[in-house]
Amino acid sequence: MAEQIEFSTTVAQKLGYYVYRLIDPRKGETFYVGKGIGNRVFAHVKGELGADANANALSEKIQRIRDIRRDGFEVTHVIHRHGMDEKTALEVEAALIDAYPEASNLVSGQGSDAYGLMHARQIIERYEAREAVFRHSAILINVGQSVAEKGSYEAVRYAWVLDPKRAEKTEYVLAVDRGLIIDVFVAEKWLEATAENFPGIAPDWPDWKGRRWGFVGHEAPEDVASLYKRCRLPDTMRKRGAANPIRYANKSGPLDDQDGDTP
Repeated sequence: MAEQIEFSTTVAQKLGYYVYRLIDPRKGETFYVGKGIGNRVFAHVKGELGADANANALSEKIQRIRDIRRDGFEVTHVIHRHGMDEKTALEVEAALIDAYPEASNLVSGQGSDAYGLMHARQIIERYEAREAVFRHSAILINVGQSVAEKGSYEAVRYAWVLDPKRAEKTEYVLAVDRGLIIDVFVAEKWLEATAENFPGIAPDWPDWKGRRWGFVGHEAPEDVASLYKRCRLPDTMRKRGAANPIRYANKSGPLDDQDGDTP
């Protein structure tokens, strides 16, 4: 087993805020992107070493670290940029998460919803689309890049950190991709995001129980869907630096980002 390295106080002070990547040396694949100060970059491996080896619930990141070590390798730690203030580090982190979609980050980088990776045609559509006018109460969920692989329903219906009682009070669920509403659904029932409630798609992670939620539902009627699909979010809902994938709106208009649930 390789000796664990860490930054000295002198090195940490020189680094300031930095953005890093964790790389699987078996394939040269980036599996996590993060920002930090001090020895944050090494905390993931150290956390895995201190975890219960028989634990049933492992995040994708921790499972990858264990697989790497099991095969006789060590995680490669790369400092991508350093010497930054925190605001700049957040921007760089978000850009790298977009650049490495295979990374196991559960949350997109700050600002990715509004200013993240887009093709030129998506940029044009987004800024030329009509602005959404809310005529119903709705929960808006940023689905990010997962929509291309899963489709809008599977991408939006789980697994979110939110208040289920608040979600149940909304009339519709709006799937949002980089500032554009792409689909509208009716949530028939909100459930804990467990393997029992979502067989075949939800991981069997006990730490999700009571924390992450999803819904079972169907597409909204066409007369409702047409009010919102391909509309862009109002500027008040696309604040730079916002990382929360959950937002709410009611008939009087969008609620401020701070009214969203904490991720």
